[in-house]
Amino acid sequence: MTSSHAFWLAGRQATGADSFDVTSPWDGRTVAAVSVPSDAQVEEAVAAAYAVRDEFAATPAHVRAAALDHVSRRLAERTEEIARLISAENGKPIKWARGEVGRAVSVFRFAAEEARRFNGGEAQRLDTDAGGQGRLALTRRFPKGVVLGIAPFNFPLNLCAHKVAPAIAAGAPIILKPAPATPLSGLILGELLAETELPAGSWSILPVPNDRMPALVQDERLPVISFTGSEKVGYAIMDSVPRKHCTLELGGNGAAVVLADWASDEDLDLAAARIATFSNYQGGQSCISVQRVIADAAVYDRLLPRIVAAVEAQVTGDPSDDRTDVGPLISEDAAKRVEAWVDEAVAAGAVLATGGKRDGASYAPTVLTDLPAGTTLACEEVFGPVLSVQKADGEAAAFAAVNDSKYGLQAGVFTHDLQAAFRAHRALEVGGVVIGDVPSYRADQMPYGGAKQSGVGREGVRFAMEDYTYERVLVLTGLAL
Repeated sequence: MTSSHAFWLAGRQATGADSFDVTSPWDGRTVAAVSVPSDAQVEEAVAAAYAVRDEFAATPAHVRAAALDHVSRRLAERTEEIARLISAENGKPIKWARGEVGRAVSVFRFAAEEARRFNGGEAQRLDTDAGGQGRLALTRRFPKGVVLGIAPFNFPLNLCAHKVAPAIAAGAPIILKPAPATPLSGLILGELLAETELPAGSWSILPVPNDRMPALVQDERLPVISFTGSEKVGYAIMDSVPRKHCTLELGGNGAAVVLADWASDEDLDLAAARIATFSNYQGGQSCISVQRVIADAAVYDRLLPRIVAAVEAQVTGDPSDDRTDVGPLISEDAAKRVEAWVDEAVAAGAVLATGGKRDGASYAPTVLTDLPAGTTLACEEVFGPVLSVQKADGEAAAFAAVNDSKYGLQAGVFTHDLQAAFRAHRALEVGGVVIGDVPSYRADQMPYGGAKQSGVGREGVRFAMEDYTYERVLVLTGLAL
């Protein structure tokens, strides 16, 4: 498709002198060749966004909402085509790719709704003190300026949507930089945005190579940076621009806690099925995939074999096949890294319950027990289909094990006890606690983000809009309040 080869510069298609190939992680075939913007074209996009910022901020809400509604509808209409594109460039099983398109449909719909109601203003009477007699404050939010959105490869459409949709809803111009491995899904958004009446310059989608990003990050005309990706890169960006507003969605090593009351056969079968699915969905390449299971000693011996069986039942193979649950990782190098971490853990004393084998870019769904503390796999985000299971003596020990991590994105707690749920919410140092399920649940309208080294700020459409804007107070004087 022509649109897959061009990029989007200030709302129009453009090509540069250079290009790169996007290849399938599954079979290595070339999916498309994507044009790379020149330095002059990047400058043109930044200048256009900066020039239109006041005009775009003043755009009527119905104009922005209509554009967002349009993108939502068009994504829904082209679901199968776009899902196939996601699967081809990312290696994601087609059933998960269809789900990703569905989520992006919702993100743009949520953004259209928020565009209509956001920034209505909050009135505050000031005559609570004598000096404020006759005065009223009206507080509204205004964009901080142009947003630089930097998206990762693991959800190449939906995480681009989480950058673009809130920016448009808030009236902030955005320059989107999709991941080099998976630019095609982001570029599809350009096709749909180009069908709207948004002002030229209010959005650009530029597949800029990573080695050319520092200059763009440093550009003072881009005061807001929204980054999703690795901890190392995210904090390097923040450290390089200390006066900019940075939202960072970084890593995690999601824990699923199974408490003693989650004890019936039906309960344990459900927990095992959910854990197996969400330690392996997206090839484990999700910040909130299940990496650790912390099971109460009362249920551990009955739960472990169920988890192993459920993991072994995951169907691996061709991501274009509807039956496939687990496809390849994003690259063979990524699979080799996962292999090295598992081998290190086994050499240190971990017990391999199933899996542990690599085939090119694919890594078999894997379960480990007795994982020694201090191993890379115990401390870092594996970003692969690998799960460890450990025993805990009671609720307090289980919660302490969750918190024994530099990360704090989300946690899941399998319990029927409402009081335990509230204790978990108070005790767990994470951005989200999911009761009765794995940590991998995310609703795209809720605040999503982490504590500790899992990042700064929140996604979720309205919450991102708040990150992209600031309060401005209007004081009215001489009123008969």
